[in-house]
Amino acid sequence: MDAYDEGSDARHGPEAPGRPAPPAEGGAPARSPGPAVPPSACEPVGPTQATGPTDPTEPVGPTERAGPTETAGSSEWLGPPERVGPSERVGSSERVGPSESVGSYPGADARAGVAALSLPYRIGVALALAVVAIGVCVHLGMTFLHVAPANTVTRAHGEAVDDWIYPEFEQNWKLFAPNPLQQNISIQVRAAIRGPDGATLTTGWYDLSAEDGHAIDGNLLPSHTQQNELRRAWDFFVATHDNDNRPVGLRGSLSESYLRRITVLRLDRDDAVRATTGGAGVIERVQVRSRTSNVPPPAWSREKVTTTPSYRELPWWKVPQDEALEGVR
Repeated sequence: MDAYDEGSDARHGPEAPGRPAPPAEGGAPARSPGPAVPPSACEPVGPTQATGPTDPTEPVGPTERAGPTETAGSSEWLGPPERVGPSERVGSSERVGPSESVGSYPGADARAGVAALSLPYRIGVALALAVVAIGVCVHLGMTFLHVAPANTVTRAHGEAVDDWIYPEFEQNWKLFAPNPLQQNISIQVRAAIRGPDGATLTTGWYDLSAEDGHAIDGNLLPSHTQQNELRRAWDFFVATHDNDNRPVGLRGSLSESYLRRITVLRLDRDDAVRATTGGAGVIERVQVRSRTSNVPPPAWSREKVTTTPSYRELPWWKVPQDEALEGVR
């Protein structure tokens, strides 16, 4: 027989499970007891909280009860629970206070970054950072001395500064010039190659600037050599030679060797020896020339310029044997 059928000894009426309890004395609103409160929830939280069921014959004043409580097994509602201290026991679990991080454990290592590395690795990182810092400071100092007006330091150590700056780090103001460059300059080279039979053959002109332009076209991240190596080498040569291609100053020979090595490397990359002799061979001499043409003006401009290219041919340079046989890497 069902425990809640008529005639059973089970409770019926207002106090039956699932039905609201009658209003408490004094007109306080009644609350459904809901799920049974475990005995641990009624344990005392602080020294001033009620420790057990209250005696109905004993008056309960506001100064005797430290906080609202609910007596186990009673339908009397005295308000929501009140937190007494920094920690509150809810059931069998205990909630920690705000001063303790949830998920932390005693002895946890809070170090991060370089401090979390072992001693040998920290020493290695410190040495690497020191080397980088020294290199940056030296480069900035050399660049400052290069662009600064002539002074005692540059007069005493000018050669060391020039060796550091040229040719890769040379400074110029062409980007901010009143009249930016309006010409296309391409660098071309040809070589005299001695074949296995001792005969010397001359190659056609290789347009090195066109090869760089083809490599840059459509490349989102072109290399520094493709963009600047050949162009800066030619600018270096022009700045240290007169119109008759004679060197001016001590850097003239340096610019010649720099440009010659670049052209030999490019010819080796293009496999010019095999294409000319059909097999083995040695580059004996190279000749460089520039092809300069004006940029055509826009259609709306009335400016008239000639688009006929002009050439500047340099004399033949003899290639040293170590460069011709093994190249310069």
